Amino acid sequence: MKLDVLCSDAAHPVMPHLRAWQEREARAGHEVRLLQDRDQLADGDLLFLVSCSQIIGPELRARYGATLVLHASDLPRGRGWSPYIWAVLGGASKISVCLLEAAEPVDSGAVWLREEFALDGSELLPEINAKLFDAEVSLMSRAVRERDRIVPQPQAGEPGPYLRKRTTEDSRLDPGQSLASQFDLLRVVDSRRFPAFFDWRGHRYVIRIEKVESREHE
Repeated sequence: MKLDVLCSDAAHPVMPHLRAWQEREARAGHEVRLLQDRDQLADGDLLFLVSCSQIIGPELRARYGATLVLHASDLPRGRGWSPYIWAVLGGASKISVCLLEAAEPVDSGAVWLREEFALDGSELLPEINAKLFDAEVSLMSRAVRERDRIVPQPQAGEPGPYLRKRTTEDSRLDPGQSLASQFDLLRVVDSRRFPAFFDWRGHRYVIRIEKVESREHE
């Protein structure tokens, strides 16, 4: 098969997972290209859109047998931006990931495959992302292997409002509240690009969090 993967952010943390997937599928005999811009799109059997912020219109999608999007929610619920981040903030212990057809409106296409992964409540963003990216490349591999057997399922049910895009303001901590009450927010902040912060006594302070595995001081 001719497989294209479009991830518009070359620095996105999913990229190492996509490169490893590309190597595995190439060893299996597929022609795989990993792209960063829609201008690089040509044609092929499958186009995967992974963490892609660019709009891929019907003319470009028509060049492929199918154009498929990875989306981390139990569609139709959770359409929009950063659904798994909002889910963790809402206390979710399981995250669903869908592989669906690109369509208008966004996130409304028929679903090819679904998987889910569990969270125990201790994971920080790098660990959450690792589980998410493993689920995403698993869905991509299944789509390649099972393409002729997959029956896309139209989404059914009320989707609710689209989730909004997160901003740096969403990483703000309230110094008047306990760390325990804000721990889920600390779990999902990107400590490198969008660290948690709070304002206090006329200054802004940044908090970066990491997990230390040793429990000897408990």
